[in-house]
This record gives sequence, C-alpha cells and structure tokens, in this order.
Amino acid sequence: MDTKLEVVVLGVSDVDRAKTFYEKLGWRLDADFVTGDEFRVIQFTPHNSQASIIFGKGVPSPKPRSVKSLTLAVDDIEAARKDLISRGAKVSEVFQYAGGPFNNTGKNPRVSGRDPQGRSYFSFASFEDPDGNGYLLQEIKTRLPGREWESAPAGKIDIATLADLLHETEQHHGNYEKTHGKHNWWEWYAPYLSARLNGRSPEEAAPAADRYMEKK
Repeated sequence: MDTKLEVVVLGVSDVDRAKTFYEKLGWRLDADFVTGDEFRVIQFTPHNSQASIIFGKGVPSPKPRSVKSLTLAVDDIEAARKDLISRGAKVSEVFQYAGGPFNNTGKNPRVSGRDPQGRSYFSFASFEDPDGNGYLLQEIKTRLPGREWESAPAGKIDIATLADLLHETEQHHGNYEKTHGKHNWWEWYAPYLSARLNGRSPEEAAPAADRYMEKK
C-alpha cells in the first residue's frame, strides 16, 4: 500500500505575508480557501516536489518558528541558492556538517564550504520564511541504491556510486560462491544489481539473485 508524505503544516503569524513570500519563491499555489472570518487554508508545493506545505488561519498547526530543517533536495546547490536569493530569500553560505549530514552536535557543527569530495547528501545551505520556519537545501546529485521507489536509469548513476554498488555485489556474491558450484559470476551479479537498482535492500537482493540461479 502506498503511504506518501503529502503535507507539512506550518505555523505563521501573518497569512498574507507568508503567501507573498512563497509566491516569490516560485512555488506552485495549490489552494487558498476561505470560510468566513475564522478559517483560511493555503497550500504551496515546491517545484517538482511530491510533498506540499499548508498554513493559514484556524488550521491545527505548530507555533511559528517551531518547524526547522525542512529539507529541499536540489541537484545543484549553488544554482538553487542563487535562485532563491534572486527571489528575496536570505540564504546562508553553503556549508557541510563536521560530523556528517544533519549532525548538529558539537561546538561548531557547521563547516563553511561544500563537501570537498562533491558527494551527494553532504552539502547544505539554509534559509527561513518570514515567520522563522527553517529550511535546508541538500545537494543530491545521485541517490544511493535503495533510496528510490522506482528504477533509476543507469545513465543517472555516477561512477563512484556504481563502484560502491559493484563492491557490495562482489561481497555478497562471495557468500554465494562459497556454497555453490562453478558458475558465471555475472549471472549472479545481474539479478543482484537489478534488485538493488529497483529499491530492494541488500538482504532482499541476495536471495533474489540466489533464486535466479536456481531457475537456470
């Protein structure tokens, strides 16, 4: 059964001011419903996002500034940052977390500059809406295997990620090799890689490859 995160509700103190801010960001306005003087609900969706935000009057919501670190995935953090600044948002410089993504522990958890290795998930920037609700931009050029529900086209997998996946496949194939007779390694690799690229975990992909070999 599909279970999709659909909406995050924000608390705002001035509904019209918040609406103007998100319109300037270029987010899609999905709804602005008003019922009398007591109720108003507004929904915006970031470009190409599957999840939306809602705020308004008479809407069950947290207090302004209560929501922090809402994360917006971007494939080019510098371009995304410049675009937001041009639209009036006050965006931080690009940074990384000293202890790894989202690790806000320690005296100085944020380190200036993008990840020196250019890795997906490691480079960030931050900004807030007029009510102090906080956002993080997180650069994700290539998602790790198993982090997409649908198959990822092979052309979008970078070399470093593919190398890690091949290394993982070799390690799991070693377990199969110890208990089975002579076979072509690539025939076990293929179903394992296919399963991983289609969102299966290593614990699911290895048995899938085993079953494929049994049918040969």
